[in-house]
Amino acid sequence: MEKTITREILKKVRQIEVRTRRMVDDTLAGSYHSVFKGRGMNFDEVREYVPGDEIRTIDWNVTARTGIPHVKKFTEERELTIMLMIDISGSGSFGSKEQSKREMMAELGSVLAFSAVRNNDKVGLILFSDFVELFIPPAKGRSHILRVIREILFFQPRGRGTDIGEALDFVNRVTKRKCVTFLLSDFCLPGDFSDALDQLRPKLQITGRRHDLITVSVTDPREQQLPDVGWITLEDAETGEQVILNTGDAWTQKAYAGLAEDRHGQFTRTVRSAGIDLLELSTDRPYLSPLIGFFSSRKKRLSR
Repeated sequence: MEKTITREILKKVRQIEVRTRRMVDDTLAGSYHSVFKGRGMNFDEVREYVPGDEIRTIDWNVTARTGIPHVKKFTEERELTIMLMIDISGSGSFGSKEQSKREMMAELGSVLAFSAVRNNDKVGLILFSDFVELFIPPAKGRSHILRVIREILFFQPRGRGTDIGEALDFVNRVTKRKCVTFLLSDFCLPGDFSDALDQLRPKLQITGRRHDLITVSVTDPREQQLPDVGWITLEDAETGEQVILNTGDAWTQKAYAGLAEDRHGQFTRTVRSAGIDLLELSTDRPYLSPLIGFFSSRKKRLSR
């Protein structure tokens, strides 16, 4: 039985690898490389000056020694550290379409991981619920990435709640150098939503100052609009709390949609006021086009 489960896990990981590798090779590699810059410039070599070279790059010592103007040539220090922070709380198991929210986050995390490896960057992983469940330090290589994908897909969390602030505190403690941090979550926050956002905002700001923080919100269309299927029982996947609703009632549908719209507005304002980039995805739509669009708009903004 255990061998069968292991084979199924390996098969699923391999399927994800093949699909996401092809996606990276065909579409994303160039976008990723252009939007995420290295930490600085490394000295490469000295060569003779040619018209059009920056005067500031002239190596005066070599020029004086040879009598011929020479300039210093630099190359970008490309190596980055990518940290994937993925919410594996109970609400991520929900999905009204082909993929659950966690499955979409897992595949997106795989795409980002393979993009990083393609550019010789390190990748680390933090899985969290209402506490940090797993930390894999940043490293390179195919075997490391396959382990990251396996854990994203199949790790069984002990907690069911969500504590994004604790996860942000953790990444700030364990990463000493600046890294590109992707925070993937459905942002189903516990308790009063407005209060939870007020508590989250300073954590986002602190992390955003220390790292290049990017939030990725993954939602499901049924969280925005109720289907007309009569009386149903809704259960909170994280608390177990249940409520019975008549989805055929127009007032109920309107109130549900209004609450969802209000929460979405509060969330986006909080993230943007903290100065953090936001990518919004939904399980009923492919993520590739929004991801490429996000990279493109980010590159334009940062190049201004």
